Amino acid sequence: MCGIVGAIADRDVVPVLVEGLKRLEYRGYDSAGIAIVDANAVDRNDADDTHDVRRVRRTGRVAEMESAAASEGFSAGLGIGHTRWATHGGVTEGNAHPHISHGVALVHNGIIENHEQQRERLRALGYVFESQTDTEVIAHLIHHYLTRGDDLLRALQRVVKELEGAYALAVISRKEPERMVCARMGCPLLIGLGEGENFIASDVSAIIQATRRVIFLEEGDTADVTRTGVRVFDGHDAEVQRDVHVSDVSLASLELGPYRHFMQKEIHEQPRAIADTIEAIVDSGGFTPELFGKDADALLRDIDGLQILACGTSYYAGLTARYWFEAITGLPCTVEIASEYRYRKVVANPRQLVVTISQSGETLDTMEALKYAKSLGHDKTLSICNVPESAIPRASRLVFYTRAGAEIGVASTKAFTTQLVALFALTATIAKVQGRLSAEQEAELLDALRHLPGSVQHALNLEPQIAVWSERFAPKQHALFLGRGIHYPIALEGALKLKEISYIHAEAYPAGELKHGPLALVDAAMPVVVIAPNDSLLEKVKSNIQEVRARGGEMYVFTDADSHFSESEGVHVIRTPRHVGVLSPIVHAIPVQLLAYHAALARGTDVDKPRNLAKSVTVE
Repeated sequence: MCGIVGAIADRDVVPVLVEGLKRLEYRGYDSAGIAIVDANAVDRNDADDTHDVRRVRRTGRVAEMESAAASEGFSAGLGIGHTRWATHGGVTEGNAHPHISHGVALVHNGIIENHEQQRERLRALGYVFESQTDTEVIAHLIHHYLTRGDDLLRALQRVVKELEGAYALAVISRKEPERMVCARMGCPLLIGLGEGENFIASDVSAIIQATRRVIFLEEGDTADVTRTGVRVFDGHDAEVQRDVHVSDVSLASLELGPYRHFMQKEIHEQPRAIADTIEAIVDSGGFTPELFGKDADALLRDIDGLQILACGTSYYAGLTARYWFEAITGLPCTVEIASEYRYRKVVANPRQLVVTISQSGETLDTMEALKYAKSLGHDKTLSICNVPESAIPRASRLVFYTRAGAEIGVASTKAFTTQLVALFALTATIAKVQGRLSAEQEAELLDALRHLPGSVQHALNLEPQIAVWSERFAPKQHALFLGRGIHYPIALEGALKLKEISYIHAEAYPAGELKHGPLALVDAAMPVVVIAPNDSLLEKVKSNIQEVRARGGEMYVFTDADSHFSESEGVHVIRTPRHVGVLSPIVHAIPVQLLAYHAALARGTDVDKPRNLAKSVTVE
């Protein structure tokens, strides 16, 4: 969940490092730091050294560290940087990266599970620890092997074989000022290729201002990076060639533009993101297996059910898809939280299609759940992801890339709605190839998709009304969200968004469960948000609303223009566009996103970077 950037060039790389860390700040913002190998700063304790490592670290945002680096005159042609989301040890400057051991500087994303054993070993060798982190053991281990005669690359290759856990690593040393080395296992890391300069980063956004040509390192890879070249080695230390990709990420997508926050920008980008994702479906001629890969036709014909694995917002997308899948295909679908699935004894059915959903394609729990499923004999795997060439798609036989574009805000919005579009397309495609979807039905579903971006835009036009509601929410400490059927997962997503960015405690329940416990919480101080579209369960939801009103609860109802819902004392109603049928959950996701955003604005919280959270979850 941390961010890494590194650069080696004939120019000053400090501005590159700082800009890269600002673009990676969504991955962690507890602290930030950079280390450089400076030819003008000689280590007076070592007569053989003509260079020394300088470091600056600060808790808080990258801007704090940037000011400190400027005041200390940082400038060099080689450096590494890091923005941290704390795991081991508190948020202190001493725990911030980079960590240094006798002229070796290192940054790390991930968790080292055997760090305690390594710490004891290193203490016995005379090393002194200055931090509480698991990362510092890696720096000391590398230095230990350097003292035994290894060069920097060989020392790193020895060390990673002794580490248990997940890592992306970048290392520099005062002894070898013309190179940086890196390694990856379980956490993303890429190399950017320039002219007479090269880069490393967790995410292409960190280096897009310098290059679009990138190499994605694979599991177990190490690499040696100089100004003039890159050498990559596999987990057996054999030199290998990795493909060079040209990134299509645009700088404009990484800029805030006229919006106050990235979350607001990304909420408003949803009509375009959804339309772009639908375009891939329309361009392929409808719900065709080729949307998911060259082997998809035979594979999808052979499945007898779906197993969806995901975390957080992606899990709620999976819960929504279960309603579509079982209703349209007539096949069973199970949805599990990846972090739970990977640690329980599962009764495997290899004829199920295992679908993993991840915005980043690097969510560790989801990746490990996929590995576990494959170990149980599941060879029919599909990934739905927003980041090409990320780890989870590469580990899957089939893949569907959503076209949400870069999502910077920690609270997912457009990634969620485009995941829903992808899951809907998957459902319809499976139904079609298995003979469960007629040509007439396919045409109706495609027509519904074509109208979806317009319906989402109409929902966005409700923002002024929702902003007024949010003023009433801002002083509250608790909220309850209710939905029924396919809209229950949208209630879950609404509650998650509200607590993520406004810090108002929120829970969601199926409306029919009110009388089985949650009703005891309802009073005038707890607003109750209801997702109540004009579907077959509307009358049931109206009955549930009366249960709340009888206990003095105040209702905030998102419904449709044709639902015949009326306002009354204590019942506030906002009408989304006409009911859009099977795709209604996607449209109703928009108002709950806007409610959370404006409630957070009213409370003055940091919308894009909520406390204790980070965007890309690469730790357990």
